[in-house]
Amino acid sequence: MSDQPINENPTVLSANDLPQREGAANFTKNILLDIVSAPLDIPLYDSDISSISESDEEEPIDEQEIFDLISTISDPEHPLSLGQLAVVNLPDITVKHPTSTEYGLVHVIITPTITHCSLATLIGLGIRIRLERSLPPSYRIDITVKPGSHQSQNQVNRQLNDKERVAAACENDQLMGVVTQMLSTCT
Repeated sequence: MSDQPINENPTVLSANDLPQREGAANFTKNILLDIVSAPLDIPLYDSDISSISESDEEEPIDEQEIFDLISTISDPEHPLSLGQLAVVNLPDITVKHPTSTEYGLVHVIITPTITHCSLATLIGLGIRIRLERSLPPSYRIDITVKPGSHQSQNQVNRQLNDKERVAAACENDQLMGVVTQMLSTCT
């Protein structure tokens, strides 16, 4: 990589404007309000725990969870996240859940910041590695470039979804060093 950025002036979104799970920010506030507003004559330790079971159930993986996993990945060129650069967007993520006979599928469409971005495959590799490390093995991952957003979109799509090319890239220490740096900002 040269010292000169490929895209010197990308459009940047505020981290506060990125999509967030509704209600997650208010979860702690709601619990505190429930405790404070509980009648004092009812002991909290004597309450029926069976009524809590609905909130303890494991929620299925959804698009917001995938976005949360990948939006904080650092761009290899700028000190910004893929979410801030709008390389990954919530509407461009789809999740199909696994069944007893089929694997689930997570499809992520990435939008490079410029049509000749030479880092699109590296960004896609970082997203793939992050998802492979985070998702159960019952999910397959498909990463593609948004149609019309890259001049070599077919070639990039083939590289991002070819198991042998991905495996070869993962054996390259220099590439993995860059990917590790990209993933170091993930929360």
